[in-house]
Amino acid sequence: MEDMYSSFAAVYDRLMDNIPYDEWTAYLTKLLRKYDIDTGLVAELGCGTGSITERLAAEGYDMIGIDNSAEMLDIAREKKEASGSSSLYLCQDMREFELYGTVRAVVSLCDSVNYITDEEDLLTVFRLVNNYLDPKGVFIFDFNTLHYYRDTVGESTIAEDRDDICFIWDNYFDEDTCINELSLSLFIPEDSDNELYRRHNELHLQRAYTLDTIKSLIERSGMRFITAYHAFTEDAPDDESDRIYVIAQECWK
Repeated sequence: MEDMYSSFAAVYDRLMDNIPYDEWTAYLTKLLRKYDIDTGLVAELGCGTGSITERLAAEGYDMIGIDNSAEMLDIAREKKEASGSSSLYLCQDMREFELYGTVRAVVSLCDSVNYITDEEDLLTVFRLVNNYLDPKGVFIFDFNTLHYYRDTVGESTIAEDRDDICFIWDNYFDEDTCINELSLSLFIPEDSDNELYRRHNELHLQRAYTLDTIKSLIERSGMRFITAYHAFTEDAPDDESDRIYVIAQECWK
């Protein structure tokens, strides 16, 4: 198996073209502004190819995008050049990220948190976030739920055959470890005529967290848990929520 996102990076945006990034950015911006964060420095953990980062930059934020995939960041920097933004991209593991100073907010979307499969590692991430937040700064992130991995995608196979790319996406969820194994097979053309395809295999591991666990880790990190929403609403999450948004805040003295 190849490293996560090593091959996927080149075709990520094409395969994710069904994601309504504009709507997601509007929702996130609304949450930021609810806490009076309408300008200033914002860091995004797990920024990938910069689709959200560059949209937030267009909304007036000074963006720092952080990801551990150099291949994904190469694409993000191309978007930066095209948009003319001043976004800064850093190739760092979110468990060890370093900033030059504090920021008004940290955001992390697209279930990046679920890729941290060890609770103590996630606690480390949260502590780093708390360390780099301005006083009363906010941390907004989403995560996929136990319901999503167990009941929505668990034991499922997703396949798609397009003119220029094909993929097979196999999921296996282990209820004992709460780890979801996502085996991805990509078939990418090697010539302009799309007659020769090469297969690339990647294994992605994500962990299902409960909201109670997330709350506990936030409190242990030194932050204050503010609220949680069923994704893209301001409703409380329930047992049927696939994705939950969480808002935490730096604790001031």
